[in-house]
Amino acid sequence: MAEKMKIIPLGGLNEVGKNMTVYEHGGEMIVVDCGMGFPDDDMYGIDLVIPDVSYLVKNKARIRGLFITHGHEDHIGSIPYVLRQVNMPIYCTRLTAGLIKLKLEEHGLLKQTKLITVEAGEMIRAGKFYVEFIHVNHSIADSVAFAIHTSMGVIIHTGDFKIDSTPIDGEVIDLGRFGELGKEGVLALLADSTNVERPGYTMSESIVGRTFDRLFTGCKQRIIVTTFASNVHRIQQVIDAAAACGRKVAVTGRSMENIMRVSTELGYMKLPKNTVVDINKIKSMPLDKQVLVTTGSQGEEMSALYRMAFSQHRQIDVGPGDRVIVSASAIPGNEKTIGKVINELFRKNVDVVYDKSDALHVSGHACQEELKIIHALTRPKFFVPLHGEQKMLRRHMNLALEMGMERKNMVLPDIGSVIELTTKTIKIAENPAPSGSVFVDGSGVGDVGAVVLRDRKILAQDGMVVVILNLQNWRLISEPEIITRGFIYVKESEEIMNELREVAKNAAEGAVEKNAKDLGELRSAVKSAVSGYLFKHTKRSPMVIPVVNRI
Repeated sequence: MAEKMKIIPLGGLNEVGKNMTVYEHGGEMIVVDCGMGFPDDDMYGIDLVIPDVSYLVKNKARIRGLFITHGHEDHIGSIPYVLRQVNMPIYCTRLTAGLIKLKLEEHGLLKQTKLITVEAGEMIRAGKFYVEFIHVNHSIADSVAFAIHTSMGVIIHTGDFKIDSTPIDGEVIDLGRFGELGKEGVLALLADSTNVERPGYTMSESIVGRTFDRLFTGCKQRIIVTTFASNVHRIQQVIDAAAACGRKVAVTGRSMENIMRVSTELGYMKLPKNTVVDINKIKSMPLDKQVLVTTGSQGEEMSALYRMAFSQHRQIDVGPGDRVIVSASAIPGNEKTIGKVINELFRKNVDVVYDKSDALHVSGHACQEELKIIHALTRPKFFVPLHGEQKMLRRHMNLALEMGMERKNMVLPDIGSVIELTTKTIKIAENPAPSGSVFVDGSGVGDVGAVVLRDRKILAQDGMVVVILNLQNWRLISEPEIITRGFIYVKESEEIMNELREVAKNAAEGAVEKNAKDLGELRSAVKSAVSGYLFKHTKRSPMVIPVVNRI
């Protein structure tokens, strides 16, 4: 019987975020990435979304390790939540390990977790898998792809990548190794699809540095730069541009401060002497000698830039003497929140520079020509597009077809799909693995489900009406009491409230006559009557909650 491998994506397909892929071979498993996703607008009160890992919990005795491609939240954000259910060793590069360590410390999991750092170019044995780390360029340092060596052949999992010939750290993507693997024979390629809709090549990170030099030179204002906290090379370029102009730099925002600390300790960021100072010290300097690097590039409500814009920051007041540079692109869905912050900054007469034409941001993902290079170098027998929405995944399959791959040699999976791979065939099995999304709300993980979200949606859209009934010997001893929240203000709607009390009273008395001792019937009758009346007269459907007090 032919050897078989199963590849099971538990996140990262038909969505951007929540990346997690399981490789299963010879009775053993490894997991690649463990990311989180951000909640949609209709997920009221949800803080973040993590993958359903019930399949891993069921098979935890067979897992040989968790391998992380890089330190972005959509690849490491679920680690503390998953490790509580499945304790497995984590293999990653040094900067990624530093960021994961912060998370584990915060959740009290550091002592019980085996965190192993690996350099690009090294090979790790995990049971029957041999996982080779290959250096790639991305918008965070220390990013890698994996070549997963098995008795069936080599699987390449690119992670997020682009081809940057002039990276800030001088470390170009190891295209030579991809080419060598291609010559030796690659069984399957699983590749990043995020920018597949864009023709050409992604611009180099160094272009943004030149933009900073131009915007800093001759500027008489205080400069405030917001970018993704994890983009160590971008922050390095801000600091270098500031030092060249004789400015001091201060950092504000918890995630930005953490990244700066970890990346400088590990040597990924080089700070020019006497350039970075405490935020309290920088305030006393002339405006044209100050640069602030801040969180808030996505308009997050708790971020430092948001608090500056809305006069809530304890240390910084912004106004006409400030230039704010937004060095980031909007994550889909965040356009409104970013626009809100930018508008508020303009209202304070701040000079805001955010136009895409200014080359303030470059992507960390490969465009079409870069993807073609990876396909051409690796020459895989089979192909699976990863990391993207449906339109991106399909466009990536079309690109593979253009490169000469046969349609029968590629599959388009969904989350939970079980991809069955032999040395001769690839297909999606009939029965998917358990999968989906788990919601994190405060300290609760998974205790908020579809029913709770539906109720929150009703409360947000139509409000709530509580009907209180006082019964003695199964008879109403007082008029029903009506309490509303988020529906209508009682004092301004006296007529509706009076009629509502009458409707509730009649429904309760009718139910008691029908079935004198069934509280369920009573509540149902009152709820139905009140809901029907409210929709007829207001065209709204608030949540109706009957409360029965037996005295």
